[in-house]
Amino acid sequence: MSKIGKLPINIPSTVSVIIEGHEVSVNGPKGELKFMFRPEVKVDLENGQLKISRRSETKIAKALHGLTRSILANMVKGVVEGHQKVLELVGVGYRATKQGENLVLNVGYSHPVVIQPVNGIELETKENKIIVSGPDKVIVGEVAAKIRRIRPPEPYKGKGIKYQGEFIRRKAGKAVKAAS
Repeated sequence: MSKIGKLPINIPSTVSVIIEGHEVSVNGPKGELKFMFRPEVKVDLENGQLKISRRSETKIAKALHGLTRSILANMVKGVVEGHQKVLELVGVGYRATKQGENLVLNVGYSHPVVIQPVNGIELETKENKIIVSGPDKVIVGEVAAKIRRIRPPEPYKGKGIKYQGEFIRRKAGKAVKAAS
């Protein structure tokens, strides 16, 4: 039995869950999310808890058991609290500003980079930080990765856009290598 898959998901009173066939719809204060689960897995709503079980003991069913539970738990957390990723700008003159709904990045290119937000995702800026937040964990992660891809951190000075808490492996420059 899957250690993660057998854990029930507690549903808060502010969240409504509807299971229709192989689709789960989770509705809460931050929005509504839908998920189509595979037929190898069974999802039941009992006493304010979601319980996930396998229909068979095949290899694919075992793999999907914990995955389905994690996705549904992230959906419940997302419609209640929301998910967020924080990106940091490192570099002289690197800055991010908001123009209406759009995010404008000045990160060393000859032109500013304009990013339009995806539906349901909020972009905020504070000092040298960009905060990407929304109810869907996958979309929040994808938007944060797209922003980071504009100027990933380089290994010599560490300049670029990085995740908060990300460790950048630094390399010695050729002047340091020649001295040793």
